[in-house]
Amino acid sequence: MTHKVTKAIFPVAGMGTRFLPATKSIPKEIMTLVDQPLIQYAIDEARDAGIEEFIFVTSRGKSALEDYFDGAPQLEATLQRKGKTALLDQLKRTDMESGAIAYVRQREALGLGHAVWCARRLIGDEPFAVLLPDDVIKADKSCLAQMVEAYEGVGGNMVAAMEVPMDKISSYGTLAIKEDMGHMVSVSGMVEKPKQEDAPSNLAVIGRYILDPKVLANLDEMKIGAGGEIQLTDAIAEEIEGTGVYGYRFRGERYDCGSKAGYLQATVAFGLERDDLRDEFTEFLRDFTAIRSAAE
Repeated sequence: MTHKVTKAIFPVAGMGTRFLPATKSIPKEIMTLVDQPLIQYAIDEARDAGIEEFIFVTSRGKSALEDYFDGAPQLEATLQRKGKTALLDQLKRTDMESGAIAYVRQREALGLGHAVWCARRLIGDEPFAVLLPDDVIKADKSCLAQMVEAYEGVGGNMVAAMEVPMDKISSYGTLAIKEDMGHMVSVSGMVEKPKQEDAPSNLAVIGRYILDPKVLANLDEMKIGAGGEIQLTDAIAEEIEGTGVYGYRFRGERYDCGSKAGYLQATVAFGLERDDLRDEFTEFLRDFTAIRSAAE
């Protein structure tokens, strides 16, 4: 019997050095795709999947992220007075109910596993989700909602997965496949950032997880893994022979917004999805491409 997944951890303690100098004063997670911060995409996905409690693992310098989810009475009153109801509705989506959101500090940069472990007292003995805001996934049905639906049938631990080119596999946690069931695979092994020649497959772990609380007990051991960090992948792998581990091939397009190229690609993709921007943006891209082609 599986339990309903109602809690989610958002590891947002990273310094965002790949986006300096912007991230000198702005948390990377509130940088925008079009007009919506990265973190809002993750929150919307979690809400769509039935998440009710939101746990942020933060660090020094992230106060702007906390402020983003607070109320803005003066701004709301101004929009209300001016009759800007559409903008008011968008603004209200950023509000979090009192008690629904919690913040935990990660005082040392010891890896993703350590960040998740920092939230252990707020998780207790319930299954929980982990969402990495850098991975933005555009899908008709949100990635986490797809996973929650599949998880209800198998329990254990589940990671989002997608095939990547073998020359990119060293950037990912990688799954060894025990049984391939189409959208879902049972896992016989997990390797964090393997060399291409050592990778058990090209099925990579993407930043969405549904985890059994036993993973937190595994993280208590503070084992150092790849890159000298405490790896979440290693703690999950310890449950392969226990509660079980599954990879889920989600339906949707994933953008790595932790990289500049991925961030720009996502900006274009989400911009073209907008009815109020599509025509003008498409015309610009068409003209820009034509000018570049002529110049070459």
